[in-house]
Amino acid sequence: MTLETLLQNPNALPSAPKVVAELISSFDDPDVAVEEIARKLSLDPVLSAKLLRLANSAYYHVSRRIGNVGDAVRMLGFVTVRTLVISSGLVGSFKTVPGLDLKRFWRYSLHTAVAAKWIAKQIGANTDLAFTIGMMHGIGQLVMHAGVAEQARELDQTVGPYENGRIAAEKALFGYDFSEVGAELAVRWKFPDLFHQTLRHFGDPTPESPSYRMAAVIHLAVLRARYEERQPNDEELAACFTAALATGLGVAPDALFAGIPPLGELSGGLEELIN
Repeated sequence: MTLETLLQNPNALPSAPKVVAELISSFDDPDVAVEEIARKLSLDPVLSAKLLRLANSAYYHVSRRIGNVGDAVRMLGFVTVRTLVISSGLVGSFKTVPGLDLKRFWRYSLHTAVAAKWIAKQIGANTDLAFTIGMMHGIGQLVMHAGVAEQARELDQTVGPYENGRIAAEKALFGYDFSEVGAELAVRWKFPDLFHQTLRHFGDPTPESPSYRMAAVIHLAVLRARYEERQPNDEELAACFTAALATGLGVAPDALFAGIPPLGELSGGLEELIN
């Protein structure tokens, strides 16, 4: 099955809530009416309830209880609310996926997102953007497991979904990989260019790419989240941070992960996103 055929398969593609599509389109609208978005979000009881639970969670340390969506937008800021709602909407758009433990997949995605936010902060990159891209970086895996289920499950037996050789293995078998699937989805959903550029290149970021810095952030966050699953030793973790990435980001190879907390600690309070 070609990539185009896969993306035309209605059984493989998620159906995100309408308000999520509107939030996605707001990336390119500097004059977005925040009050109107809050009103529309209020009409979705599932997303509204989840947003309020997140806003009142220990993660945000708010000084008073947030009781409605308008208060959440004012307290947390539109960018943060948009990040949370898009992430939550993506999680909710996949009910079951053949061959994948969705709870584990979304925990891994959340770990990638918080690692990306942490890394982005260290180098002065956009932390909310890093979180959102990190959260959706693996969505192509879900589409492939839904659309080419038998082949994807067979591949799982030799190169698992969270192994570093997965992209190369998919490329060899299908002619495309989950990062390309995710990038094409980002194009179709009208995400900003940086989204689909980052998703397309995070597996092997090069300085020539227009999205290099963000792609490098996601690359490192993915590696960190994958290794969190395996509990590597320090040598393994250091080996995943190449000299080229260090040069491009202006960070010493042994410095970037030196102070990063456990990802379960970084994501504490955000579990509502994936439940």
